[in-house]
Order: sequence, then C-alpha cells, then structure tokens
Amino acid sequence: MTVLFFASVAQKAGVRSLALALEPGDTVARVRDRVVARFPQLESSLPTLMYALNEEYVRESAEVPAGATLALIPPVSGG
Repeated sequence: MTVLFFASVAQKAGVRSLALALEPGDTVARVRDRVVARFPQLESSLPTLMYALNEEYVRESAEVPAGATLALIPPVSGG
C-alpha cells in the first residue's frame, strides 16, 4: 500500500509518500499508528487529521484493502 502525506504533514515527515506492507485486518487507524511510530513528529497532527482511502474520505475504522492508497490530510484553510 501507499501512504501519501500532504501539506504540513509532508513537511513534518520530510516525505510525500511511503510504501508500507499491508497486514491482515489493517484499518486506517492501524496504518496511521505504524506511520506515527516511524515518524513520531506527526503525533501532534493526529487530532485534526482527515483520511482519504483510494480518494474517498473515510473514518479511522475503515478497513484498508490490498493495493490501497491512504492520504493523510491536515486541515487546510483558504480564502
């Protein structure tokens, strides 16, 4: 699977994407937790992150299918 990082999350992680092995029963929350274990500097972003799985917004409890792309999206403001 692929994890995409956007905006401030990409800046904190220092990467725009990451390839991860999918584990049986993985949910968005489990994948997110593995990402944070690798990039602990992302911990402060967790309360406001949104998640998109294969380009659709999902909750943390969503199951992650094989070959999926998970986007970690921080709040964005605009005008």
